[in-house]
Amino acid sequence: MIRKFFRKSSVLLLASSLMFTPLANAEVKDKFSVAWTIYAGWMPWDYADNAGIVKKWADKYDIEIDVVQINDYVESINQYTAGQFDGCTMTSMDALTIPAAGGVDSTSLIIGDFSNGNDGIVLKGAETTLADIKGQNINLVELSVSHYLLARALDTVGLTEKDVKVVNTSDADLVAVFGSEDVTSTVTWNPLLSEITSMPNANKVFDSSQIPGEIIDLMIVNTETLADNPKFGKALVGAWYEIMSVMAAGDEVALTSMAVASGTDLAGYKDQLAATKMFYAPKDAVMFTESEVLPETMKSVSQFSFDHGILGDGAMDANFIGIEYPNGVVTGDKDNIKLRFVADFMKMAAEGEL
Repeated sequence: MIRKFFRKSSVLLLASSLMFTPLANAEVKDKFSVAWTIYAGWMPWDYADNAGIVKKWADKYDIEIDVVQINDYVESINQYTAGQFDGCTMTSMDALTIPAAGGVDSTSLIIGDFSNGNDGIVLKGAETTLADIKGQNINLVELSVSHYLLARALDTVGLTEKDVKVVNTSDADLVAVFGSEDVTSTVTWNPLLSEITSMPNANKVFDSSQIPGEIIDLMIVNTETLADNPKFGKALVGAWYEIMSVMAAGDEVALTSMAVASGTDLAGYKDQLAATKMFYAPKDAVMFTESEVLPETMKSVSQFSFDHGILGDGAMDANFIGIEYPNGVVTGDKDNIKLRFVADFMKMAAEGEL
């Protein structure tokens, strides 16, 4: 069976000539669509759709929500950016470097989780350490969060990207490539990471648990659409936290459904969840969204994105795009806010007001 892994291959498709004009004009409407791709933290959308949970919450607010799986992560974000979807699952870095860099004002409606070991660096050699990466070729999806993880890891051992050579490799090829004799190191995410670390002589020397809270998984929605249609936001958040309560209770029927849909079994999916800091309770997601750490994290992401030329046309520095947080905090250009983290709808869920 060919398993599809399309999460984080965020090779920038917008920073040069490919700029999109949103087609989803902001207006009061009753039909919406959101896109998602296969990844442990986003499988709940598949179950919530198939189990009728999304429909139940949409019916509550007299709207319709179409939940669509896209078999290509970057393509799903591009379609959202082009206005073909009202919402889309993506990482915080990709939200910044694709829709925000493309001029689309977007809002993080739900912070679902952050990677807490789901992303890692693997070297060959049982006794290797991260410092041994110096001088090696590193196979990874260039300009993705794997690339970001590498940069953060190198900094912890006094190295920079000048000390290694990044080899851009498709996510679909990483497992096979690592099996080649001449390939000595890679950076990737689960379930690819689990497959690679199970190979002989593979040694994970760094993972995202060492930079907790920096690789964040979101449900992004168009800001104007949300402002004109708050019922859309309420229905999505209500459906999400209903399924979160099911997962938190350990419902193995639901978890098995998610596992199978993602191409693994229950044990494999539980292993992936163990390396994912899921915010099952809305109050925990609110606390994370309102923390002083989030703006600092996004400053780091903005700097990385600018340094690698993926912050958008005209970016003169890492502050080119403004990012807004709860309580009026803004990093970057206050006159060019294109990414917003809000806690309002998650607070409603925490307080039982949906």
